[in-house]
Amino acid sequence: MITETSTEEIYEKLSRLLTDTVPDFELRLKAELAAEINRLKIEKNAVILGHNYMEPALFHSIPDFVGDSLELSRKAAETDKDIIVFCGVKFMAETAKILNPTKKVLIPSEKAGCSLAASITAEDVRELKRRFPGVPVVTYINTYADVKAFECANATPKRRQVIDRDLSRNTKRTTVGPHTNGKGR
Repeated sequence: MITETSTEEIYEKLSRLLTDTVPDFELRLKAELAAEINRLKIEKNAVILGHNYMEPALFHSIPDFVGDSLELSRKAAETDKDIIVFCGVKFMAETAKILNPTKKVLIPSEKAGCSLAASITAEDVRELKRRFPGVPVVTYINTYADVKAFECANATPKRRQVIDRDLSRNTKRTTVGPHTNGKGR
């Protein structure tokens, strides 16, 4: 949780953390920007979720919560704020919206994509279902909403083993994407 609110407090924090890697003039500019974002966050009753891949100065100055996509999606599901700002990639913001259909979910950059998520499409899933009727399709959690709409289940790599075991009670195989490039398992 961010506790620094003034430009000077934010600048001092960023200087302690990033002075060896980020030029001073940039830290000052980012501190001003962060102070304004933090002011608006309070005014608009928003929560900011910051993915680990965020730009360092803003990562350390604006998110209420930081972490990986799964952890942040869980935080999105728990928030009582009116607006969720997901500083990550598109599939993360989509997941937050699925978990919070009545809330406004924003992503700072519409171009923030993920090559893993882009490696399987809804059309790919439809084709898998056509080629392997009755075989469950399980996708990696980092997929876009249109893919999630056609899958049987969605999992992290660790959780995938449990899902495979449970599904194997009723079927001899599953298809998975994008980790195996859509090939059956």
